[in-house]
Amino acid sequence: MKTVFVTGADRNIGLEISREFLRRGWFVYAGRYIMDLGYLDELKAEYPETMQIVDADVASMESLKAAAEAVKQTTGTLDMVVHNAAAFGDHAPNAQAVDFSRFWIPYNVNALGAMRLVQAFMPLMQQGMKRLCFVSSEAGVVSVAHRTEVSSYCMSKTALNMALRLMFNQLQPEGWTFRLFHPGWVRSAKDGRPARGGKFEPWEAAASAVPQFIEDREWEDRMVLIDNEDAAWPF
Repeated sequence: MKTVFVTGADRNIGLEISREFLRRGWFVYAGRYIMDLGYLDELKAEYPETMQIVDADVASMESLKAAAEAVKQTTGTLDMVVHNAAAFGDHAPNAQAVDFSRFWIPYNVNALGAMRLVQAFMPLMQQGMKRLCFVSSEAGVVSVAHRTEVSSYCMSKTALNMALRLMFNQLQPEGWTFRLFHPGWVRSAKDGRPARGGKFEPWEAAASAVPQFIEDREWEDRMVLIDNEDAAWPF
């Protein structure tokens, strides 16, 4: 049975990605960050034999090392990690209005969190599929940027994309494969508020993401940002 660790699995896309893997017969280690949400417990009740909830805060190296150790207790090999955890941060109408204290969190979670995840779990993945998957966004693609406000989320996703580019350059020749997924505008709950807006439901994004994560490609020597309608974006 293939194994996957998913960060930010508490709700929204991460929860539905976990569900989609379970439906496909994978064993899922679901990273929990928001302790007072019960969605993962409900999913665990549906799949008691093929799911384990693991506390995981991608903003903390100590937390991810503890998560990797927890996974190691039940399996000698992890096939895949999915970095889905995200922080949305702050928007400012212009550079003069930026509250710099609010810009650190998205960068720490979205970009550095991905790097911490790989560092923590690489030793456990050496004998598996060696596949690293990341939920990013066209919001971080500089060449197609159209927003005018100063967005910590956009800037953090740009940092994530660069981190993955550098990681790919190093690890791909060693047999590691990468997936970079843009889910589109998803109707997601944020910061304690109910879901609003959006073009896609979380389950729709997950139904598109997981096949991309699982399926092999003939062109593993290239890294491409693919959206949930199978369109490629500049990267």
